[in-house]
Amino acid sequence: MRYLLLLGVLCFSALAGAAPGDSLARAIAQLPLNAPVSVARLYGERPQALWSREHYQQLLLAVEGSAAEGLSPDDYHYRALAATDTPAAQRDVLASDAYLSLAAHFLAGKLDPVSIEVNWTAKGRQRDLVAHLQRAMATQDIGASLRELLPSQPRYQLLKAALQHYRQVDNSGSWPTVADGALLKPGARSPRIAALRARLQRGGDLPYYDAPAEAEVYDAELVAALKRFQRRANLEPDGIVGPATVRELNRSPGDRIEQLRVNLERWRWLPDDLGAKHIRVNIADYQLEVHQGADITDVHDVVVGRTYRQTPVFSATMSYLVLNPWWETPTKLARKDILPKFQADPTLVDRLGYQLLGGDGKVVDHSKIDWRQYSAKHFPFRLRQKPGPSNALGAVKFMFPNAHEVYLHDTPSRELFAKTRRDFSSGCIRVKDPVDLAQWVLAGNGDWPRSRIDSVLALGKETSVNLRQRIPVHLLYWTAVANQEGDGVRFIEDIYERDGRVLAALNQPPARR
Repeated sequence: MRYLLLLGVLCFSALAGAAPGDSLARAIAQLPLNAPVSVARLYGERPQALWSREHYQQLLLAVEGSAAEGLSPDDYHYRALAATDTPAAQRDVLASDAYLSLAAHFLAGKLDPVSIEVNWTAKGRQRDLVAHLQRAMATQDIGASLRELLPSQPRYQLLKAALQHYRQVDNSGSWPTVADGALLKPGARSPRIAALRARLQRGGDLPYYDAPAEAEVYDAELVAALKRFQRRANLEPDGIVGPATVRELNRSPGDRIEQLRVNLERWRWLPDDLGAKHIRVNIADYQLEVHQGADITDVHDVVVGRTYRQTPVFSATMSYLVLNPWWETPTKLARKDILPKFQADPTLVDRLGYQLLGGDGKVVDHSKIDWRQYSAKHFPFRLRQKPGPSNALGAVKFMFPNAHEVYLHDTPSRELFAKTRRDFSSGCIRVKDPVDLAQWVLAGNGDWPRSRIDSVLALGKETSVNLRQRIPVHLLYWTAVANQEGDGVRFIEDIYERDGRVLAALNQPPARR
């Protein structure tokens, strides 16, 4: 690719010269452009050649450098721009189209996020890119003007660095694989240990050193290295080499490259400003982050929706919370999940604190109900559950009104937070240590210290609190997570199998804009 770039720069002087306006007009009309509307606007009614040799060289470098962002230079006419036989008018128009389409992809992503995540609501970054290019040509370096359109978040830069690292590994011969077999526990002996050691060394989890005298023993140093790998792969860091760990060990550098490309694209979809004070949930990672300015002030484990009741990706604004909430059981859940339990054991109605309401909204005496005569298709009642230790929403729920009826809440099933994989809900997000989160949320009200929260919870009465400072909430989906603390990138299981759609679309030619 560098050879093509050199050719393009050397041949520029031979091809240069003012391209006639009619040739430019024909090129604009006939060439397969990514951004035809913007290109036509750039040149106006009387087209004139725009690209000097210096700016053209800077553009070629920027297009080649798009690979570092997980994009493909070929999407931006790289070969035609670097070729020796591209006519001057076509070269000028293609250069403009390359800049404008690359700028759009740096600014807001190559893909329309709604085409991938149908519930997407975050407002992406916007700018007049024609005016941006005109200013760049008049005042600054073309490459710098493109780079300033990229996401500014440190985590984006960390993912870029990881992409470069895995490409270097891939170019130098990948890494060895570990054969399937019986569980390997600390102290075990196996001929598979040599491959395990080589794999961990090649991946950077274990320093290179001469093989120990007991080369087939799973020793303490190797166990510690595997635990580091397991944490990065979002596996239980138990030091045991089982099927899930072997599967992750044997993912190729190429697999990780594609995973990083997908997640770099997801970052480009986001606005620069997610809110000075905001909540960010990574659904795939089962984590909620509390952001205050540039700092992550707290992290909460969460439980998200099952694969068949997936938590949607969207953004909304938290406007109130409810302490000691009643649970108005969704109709679908009442009919499909709760009704069969009551049919099997009618005493659960009282034991779990449920009320049965008729069509008129009045409480029905459930002791007189023959549950067996009802079904998911015929259940003319509403269910609601009173506040208490068995309440499905626990002690608090956090409301950010949205079309999906998704919210954050406590749970009585706190044992689920001990699991590594936590997709057990019906779409809403269960939060570990929710009272701590409530204290942070209510800090902006000024009159809700922890002592007041605890007092209200102890009363057991439902209490709604409107927020004086509303808080943006972003439910996102990342399968490669860069930790700002500097301990590398963790690769997350794609629990909802969403990466494939993004990758397939990234590998297609750009959509015309």
